Amino acid sequence: MPETPQPIEVRKVPLLNVSDASGLAQLIDDGILDADRVVAVIGKTEGNGGVNDYTRILADRAFREVLVAKGSRPMDEVKQIPIVWSGGTDGIISPHATIFATVPAESAPKSDEPRLSVGFAMSEKILPEDIGRVKMIETVAAGVKVAMERAGITDPADVHYVQTKTPLLTIDTIRDAKSRGKKVWTEHTHESMDLSNATTALGIAVALGEIEMPTDEQVMEDLSLFSAVASCSSGVELDQAQIVVVGNVRGIGGRYRIGHSVMKDALDQDGIWEAIKAAGLELPDRPHHTDLDGRLVNVFLKCEADPSGGVRGRRNAMLDDSDVHWHRQIKSAVGGVTAAVTGDPAVFVSVAAVHQGPSGGGPVSAIVDMGA
Repeated sequence: MPETPQPIEVRKVPLLNVSDASGLAQLIDDGILDADRVVAVIGKTEGNGGVNDYTRILADRAFREVLVAKGSRPMDEVKQIPIVWSGGTDGIISPHATIFATVPAESAPKSDEPRLSVGFAMSEKILPEDIGRVKMIETVAAGVKVAMERAGITDPADVHYVQTKTPLLTIDTIRDAKSRGKKVWTEHTHESMDLSNATTALGIAVALGEIEMPTDEQVMEDLSLFSAVASCSSGVELDQAQIVVVGNVRGIGGRYRIGHSVMKDALDQDGIWEAIKAAGLELPDRPHHTDLDGRLVNVFLKCEADPSGGVRGRRNAMLDDSDVHWHRQIKSAVGGVTAAVTGDPAVFVSVAAVHQGPSGGGPVSAIVDMGA
């Protein structure tokens, strides 16, 4: 049986500098959130978004220290909270964090309509030689099912966003695998970011019944396989999968609801609007960001340079650029498109989206405030 979920409060706060957690502290001081009830944080930091992006570690430390200082949980317990940082705020994307916390049922607005629920899980350890292979897919899929149960979600159709953080390959972990007689999928550490994200997405898709279990040979190759709700990030700061499942559950109450769609390509504003509408907001046929009226909490997107080297029949030079990696270029481009829709540059746009949404596009999830 699924666990009994609690209503969720979710807020977005800016990061005023690379190690700033004052927005979280203010929410706690104002009584909007209880430090001991924070269950997940998902945010963007301003580093390079690469293997050596240590801004993620700085932000992680700052947020956990606030939770310890303003709550009763010790650091060992706070360290188990999934705090997922995606590095790289290229272009106009603004550093920020979206914070999820439970609230007492008696203090939340009552509703029989679907309302936001969050579940989290930490997977078993992922070995470097498993990244890019079926073993990792199975490990992630098992973790997603645990997170779904904790969210009280029984129907995969009620899952609208799965945010993960998984390990990538570093020189040290590659050396470790070799010392045990194991072979890694790639020895290019930056490529392993795409690989880890892609493998994780396939695990999510398997858990939600979007695809059958793929083979090792299909990882990074069969681009027809994808999850429409996966948003996968990877980094050097962990050796297991942090998994946050966000969906809707009837009867738990609360103010918030989530929906999803996909961007078919980097210019697909309609895909973003469709996710917002799917979350429950009624909007005109040709919506404008002013129609949101402050009810959009945040949108969460993955993006990918189209492997064809073009968008809507026009070629671009991203994949041939030796000066600026395409990761940064597509993230900046899609960040601008997204901010134009929402009217707010503090949007969660992450790159390396193989097996996350259609090739050249990506999944979009939107959380909205339905009011009392």
